[in-house]
Amino acid sequence: MRSRNVWQAMSRPGFLLSPWPWRSAGYLLSGAVTGAAVLVAIVLLAAVGTVLALVLVGLPLLVATAMAGIPVAAAERRRLRLVDRDPAPDPRRAPADRGLRPWLVTRLRERATWRELGYALLFAGLLWPVDALAVAIALLCPLSLVATPLLMAAVGGGRETKVLKLWTVTTWPAAFGFALLGLVLLGLCGYVLGVAAGARAQLTRSLIASREVELGARVVELSRSRMRLVDAFEAERRRIERDLHDGAQQRLVALTMTLGLARLDAPPGPLADRLDAAHAEAGKALAELRELVHGIHPKVLADYGLRAAVEDAADRSAVPVEVDLALSERLPEAVESAAYFVVCEALANVAKHSGASRAEVRGEHRDGRLFLQVRDDGRGGAEAAAGSGLTGLADRVSVLDGRLSLSSPPGGPTLLRVEFPCEWTERFA
Repeated sequence: MRSRNVWQAMSRPGFLLSPWPWRSAGYLLSGAVTGAAVLVAIVLLAAVGTVLALVLVGLPLLVATAMAGIPVAAAERRRLRLVDRDPAPDPRRAPADRGLRPWLVTRLRERATWRELGYALLFAGLLWPVDALAVAIALLCPLSLVATPLLMAAVGGGRETKVLKLWTVTTWPAAFGFALLGLVLLGLCGYVLGVAAGARAQLTRSLIASREVELGARVVELSRSRMRLVDAFEAERRRIERDLHDGAQQRLVALTMTLGLARLDAPPGPLADRLDAAHAEAGKALAELRELVHGIHPKVLADYGLRAAVEDAADRSAVPVEVDLALSERLPEAVESAAYFVVCEALANVAKHSGASRAEVRGEHRDGRLFLQVRDDGRGGAEAAAGSGLTGLADRVSVLDGRLSLSSPPGGPTLLRVEFPCEWTERFA
């Protein structure tokens, strides 16, 4: 399994033989170089802007100084990929309009801009020297020890050389001993580099890509993936309904007709009785299949929309239902399907559990939301925890970011309210 960051890489065998120690060293080394450049740039912008502010020429430079954190943070998000493969989200939002002025106004009002400026100042003043020190101690020192024999041969003329400016080596056994020690320290310092780079990356991520931003991005992605699953589920329902309607149902119709004709042609007797029974069973199977197809995804819903489908469900209800849906246009398919099945389930509950003599379904679309309510004059006392199917209704509604509320005092009436966020898609023909 490929490691996502340096911490995972250090927890697995083979870390020292992987690219992660060198990636860590590259991250820290590039941080030292970048931090020094950021320090020079910020100091120059601030100094020149302050001096020229007296003649108003320096004001743009001071604004640029305030915006210095934006390119620094952008570069840091790219550098993070060296030790952390998970992308750091960008917390900035798009301006409302095009042009420099809307962009500046948006950036100056964002908290992320000032957070990134604070990080840039911390980076320029403190973090890059720490990066440089970590690289010097954990990488350059062991490499200097490893290079002791080479330095003794090339610089010391084979007689002597200095090790880290501290020890003088005058014999070859001592030189190779320092080289062996350097190899051992280089292995240990590989983990030191990993720890330093991992801690540095975590600090950077927490400052320029806060946990709230990451969680917000994940929530948005989860919402989008949930909507994609809903759309895929509805498309699959329609495909199954179409296959059953155009395939199995048509074959059963043909079988029923064939059995009916065979019954007419057969002489009276046991064979005719069996054909009659088979014809009756085929008719029952066809009726059940039609009911099943209608329950999967009714054709009237796909062809004529929610209002016609609810009116059709009301006509088939065992309890008289009054329908008043003020809908002049089509709604998104997922919303229409969810609303239809919520109404059907609610009417089924009315017929099974409420003892009502009548019910009504009302609804409208306003302010970008679809509002539905199902009311009956039954005995009331409905509870979502009582296994009446209301929990499933709430789950179906919540998938589309909708709301469901129930009012059912003992003695009735029962009122179920549902609302979905949605917009019109097309007008009725």
